[in-house]
Amino acid sequence: MAVTGSIETGALPALDFVGEVAQQIRVDGIRASTKAGSGHPTSSMSAADLIAVLAARHLRYDFARPELANNDHLIFSKGHASPLLYGLYKAVGAVSDHELMTYRTFGSRLQGHPTPIIPWVDVATGSLGQGLAVAVGVALAGKYLDHLPFHVWVLCGDSELAEGSIWEALDKAGHYGLSNLTAIFDVNRLGQRGPTEFEWDLDIYRRRVEAFGCRAIVIDGHDLTEIDEALASARSDGERPSVVIARTIKGKGFAEIENKDGWHGKALPPELAEKAIAELGGERDLRIDVRPPEALESASSKVADEAVSLPTYKLGDKVATRKAYGDTLRALGARHDVVALDGEVSNSTHADEFKNAYPERFFEMFIAEQQMVASAVGLSVRGYIPFASTFAAFFSRAYDFIRMAGVSQVSVRLSGSHAGCEIGADGPSQMALEDIAAMRAVHTSTVLYPSDAVSTASLVSQMADIDGISYIRTTRGAYPVLYGSDEEFPIGGAKVVRQSTNDVVTLIGAGVTLHACIAAAERLSNSGISCRVIDLYSVKPIDTATLREASDATAGRLVVVEDHYPEGGLGAAVMEALALEENPPRVTHLAVRGLPGSAAPDELMAAAGIDADAIVAAVNTMVGAPAEAR
Repeated sequence: MAVTGSIETGALPALDFVGEVAQQIRVDGIRASTKAGSGHPTSSMSAADLIAVLAARHLRYDFARPELANNDHLIFSKGHASPLLYGLYKAVGAVSDHELMTYRTFGSRLQGHPTPIIPWVDVATGSLGQGLAVAVGVALAGKYLDHLPFHVWVLCGDSELAEGSIWEALDKAGHYGLSNLTAIFDVNRLGQRGPTEFEWDLDIYRRRVEAFGCRAIVIDGHDLTEIDEALASARSDGERPSVVIARTIKGKGFAEIENKDGWHGKALPPELAEKAIAELGGERDLRIDVRPPEALESASSKVADEAVSLPTYKLGDKVATRKAYGDTLRALGARHDVVALDGEVSNSTHADEFKNAYPERFFEMFIAEQQMVASAVGLSVRGYIPFASTFAAFFSRAYDFIRMAGVSQVSVRLSGSHAGCEIGADGPSQMALEDIAAMRAVHTSTVLYPSDAVSTASLVSQMADIDGISYIRTTRGAYPVLYGSDEEFPIGGAKVVRQSTNDVVTLIGAGVTLHACIAAAERLSNSGISCRVIDLYSVKPIDTATLREASDATAGRLVVVEDHYPEGGLGAAVMEALALEENPPRVTHLAVRGLPGSAAPDELMAAAGIDADAIVAAVNTMVGAPAEAR
């Protein structure tokens, strides 16, 4: 027979009642995962006491109004413990028992790992080591931008403490003095295939936490009084982030599986689940009323925007697109919700233009690209418009964070500078030659590659207002401005830079290779071969109509030129767009096919076969020009 009950609205529940709620959450996690036939009940059972005490006595959240600016944030970095989170939602009355039992079924919002399809979930988690990193961005917003007293709580598993991103997060939390952030380490000793790295040696975790400038609070994670005191201290004391290091038992509450290896990620079979539920005291229908926060507004919501005046450039002037990015970012700073982050290269990405103008909205993440992207995600959760920049090659360090940002369906803007072999003598470790392919593959992504300062300014400005993960690839060197300031560059479009009724080949480039295409077209024109030239500034979404029209006009002869490896870049985007045409084009694809070394940019582009000489040769081969024209 189910036990029912609740606490009086607004009252602080006694710990013995909270203990019963924790048992209910354990039972409900078993019920839901057993019905689904999959899930992580034992990983949820270890942290049930921690989460029950937090929700009943320390969390400030209005589940009826998740949009409230001053709500606390609860992030499960340990995303596989979703039975615990969903059991909590039932205990606070946010979901029904019927919905709880749809766990992991088709169409249910209670998925195997939480995603923001649920209104109380800020970000998708499940790729371990990310929730705490994102929480740093949320806490940065609360302390430095919103100026609100909400608290950010993060549940971490001990297996993910082997991830470097956890310690990057604590490092930046300590650096910025995020006293509004508390991580709860659920140290249950067992990971997926056996013991974790340090098992129950809590002192190792304590020393590490303190080394990163955070306050460590070591407790028994099943002693309700210790939990209560630790969480109260974490919320109210000190000027540093707090980390509650809790010794827990995996499978807590059912002796047959407590601290037993081999149960990770396994639902209990029905017979065993029935036995476990009985040992845990049976089903319950208890309710707790989480206290709502004080009704306060974000300080940033009270600031009026100024007019944005985009930078202008003169035709023919040589301006690096990375410089135009910085100029435009500074201009966008007139909007109070625009923020910028950089990975200690702001004098090269030109994000320092924003830093100098709006230092209170600039966050230096140093050489910690994972944390930079995660902080951008956290700032987006709070409604800000983050731009994060570094050298394009180094976004590969943060690719999983970018991927998960797509799963979270948040909106962040990324700028990768110094792309391709065009960077010159720094060598291949600094050359992004895979970035377009990687970014195109991300869910919700937009991929942009401007060729001059005017198009850069337009595209960066538009990035501020588009949803999803937007990426702009900028170039190190300075190249001529191609367009007048009144030109428009809609995302999803392309520019026909050069055309005539006599065109026999279409040249397609972006960034530095567009300039090579223009130079090649001029030379070919002098030898009697007319070429259409397309600026493919929007790689995703791509302008299929313009490509189709050009292909039709030039008898299907396309030459695509890119400073990128051949896999997944401009050529792939063009061929994918036109592959199903009734008369698909014949594409000559010039790309970087070897490993570049150190040399001058023009030498490297020539060696890669993507300079004007290579384009002229490719066109002559394609159209069968006589030798004297080659």
